[in-house]
Amino acid sequence: MVPNVPVSVDLVVLTVRNQALSALVWRRDNPPFLRRWSLPGGFIQLDEDLPAAAHRILAERAGLPGAPVHLEQLQTYGYPDRDPRQRVLSVAYLGLAPDLPASEKAHMSWQPIDALNVMAFDHRRIMFDGVERARGKLEYTSLGAAFCPPEFTVADLRRVYEIVWGRPLDPRNFHRKVTKAEGFLVETGATTTRDGGRPAKLYRRGPAELLHPPMLRLRD
Repeated sequence: MVPNVPVSVDLVVLTVRNQALSALVWRRDNPPFLRRWSLPGGFIQLDEDLPAAAHRILAERAGLPGAPVHLEQLQTYGYPDRDPRQRVLSVAYLGLAPDLPASEKAHMSWQPIDALNVMAFDHRRIMFDGVERARGKLEYTSLGAAFCPPEFTVADLRRVYEIVWGRPLDPRNFHRKVTKAEGFLVETGATTTRDGGRPAKLYRRGPAELLHPPMLRLRD
């Protein structure tokens, strides 16, 4: 007999909020794991594929319809005891976003990842798999800019890297690397003085998907 195993989609949605790398989570209001933080998720419907399910859950469960969230498949989790109620496969998706407003869904909120020490099911493991994927993505792709608003300064982008990587970066070296990376940043022609001091150039994300040269964590 072919086993009947439900498939869920769980979202690791990350943003930089209040100077901390934060995840979108919700407080469970039913057993098991009553009152524990959980990733937004839900079961896939018979008439939808996985990306469609991820976008539906982002809109309906996470309460972020139409939000500028980069979504990509992270990993599949299928060990037998991950859900005490029944055998469930989970396909996790990673979402990266600029500082988004709080979700209007009940029990849903942004929480710093360092504060999420205890979570429901295996969601803490899934979340940190997503965090490590995001850290690696910042080395080789232009997705660091996905945490920024449409127009940003190099200092804004550097703060994203510092918060996601959890380490300070030399401002001059960082500026040199990101401005020389082919197609990473495009000057808007505008400046801002919001951080004080002399006017800083505003940039937007360029057309490059892969960074050349890469931004390696082990170097300044």
